Amino acid sequence: MTEPVKASWCEIYPDRIANNLKIGLDLIPPETGFCAVLKADAYGHGINAVVPVVMAAGVNHIGITSNAEARAVRDAGFAGNLLRLRSATPVEIRDALQDRVQEQVSSPEAAQIFAKLAQEGHPNPGLHLALNADGMSRDGLELSTAEGQQACLRILDLVGGHIAGICTHFPSNTPEDLRHSDQRFQADVSWVIEHSRLKRTDVLVHAGSSLTLGSRQPVTTDMYRCGALLYGIINRELGFRPTIELKAHITNVGSYPKGSTIGYDRAVTLDQPRRLANVSLGYANGFGRDSFGRGEILIRGQKVPILGKISMNTIIADVTGLTEVQSGDEAVVFGQQGQECIDIVRSEHQFRTIMADLFVDWGGRSPRVYLPGTASC
Repeated sequence: MTEPVKASWCEIYPDRIANNLKIGLDLIPPETGFCAVLKADAYGHGINAVVPVVMAAGVNHIGITSNAEARAVRDAGFAGNLLRLRSATPVEIRDALQDRVQEQVSSPEAAQIFAKLAQEGHPNPGLHLALNADGMSRDGLELSTAEGQQACLRILDLVGGHIAGICTHFPSNTPEDLRHSDQRFQADVSWVIEHSRLKRTDVLVHAGSSLTLGSRQPVTTDMYRCGALLYGIINRELGFRPTIELKAHITNVGSYPKGSTIGYDRAVTLDQPRRLANVSLGYANGFGRDSFGRGEILIRGQKVPILGKISMNTIIADVTGLTEVQSGDEAVVFGQQGQECIDIVRSEHQFRTIMADLFVDWGGRSPRVYLPGTASC
């Protein structure tokens, strides 16, 4: 049997990912490592498609969050360092042993779990001591308090011999905030080194995201952990380009008189006769309902407005004046068609969120089609 025809789909361009990765690696200072962040199924792009790109570039660190992602990375052939970029539950930790996941540790309770696993004879691929450093206040250990310092000493006593890295996550990437965060993190790292048997030269100290790297503000890190730049959602001026385009089909075109109401709740009333096209995607495919009143898509290379409230699987576009539009035509929600483009700025305004959110949503809800090519708006 043939594959069913797709109502809506994401076109994904691995060549663009490779080009973005090259730009990012060229920005990395000498002797500094790079961790490719493939969490959320590679931001909706599909881990299986992105791992080969990362491996071809010689990257030897990949960041994930879930056990399913870890397994997918290993199944795709990656044999390098696999870091979990959050704390894990005891069940997750034990289950991830088979995939050689390097875990974060930031509490004595977690350290006790890792110590017990070591006693049972399970190989430890390395732990990363996660510090808050006046940062995100989610996973990291806060060393500014006596309680935090005592907890850190307990962690080092339990699993100090397994610490391969010390990490944090900067909460802001403005120059002033980065300078403060960098200084604070380095001070915390020094405290840990001074109060342990760890040698600074033997520990991977890492912080900094795509936004940190794109800010061009120097920070002290042995490795950047970057996701957004792979998928082209930062710093267009540096050459990064988006790697997903979201498309659908027109299913019906009809003419409606003045006074006709559009969609649920009669939210829009036509002030003159209009030609309307029904398009085969809606909020079930990531076209958010809160875009009501400011949505537009591309049809026949022209930007056309979306009318009415967003339905689960359909939207309505005003194609008055586009006389050639017909059922089966392609509609572009994000990407290029002809000389026109729905770009990042437009999409973030329309959907009132960031592109990382949209990419994960679109890639997770719609079939993915992988295509060659590097051109993008």
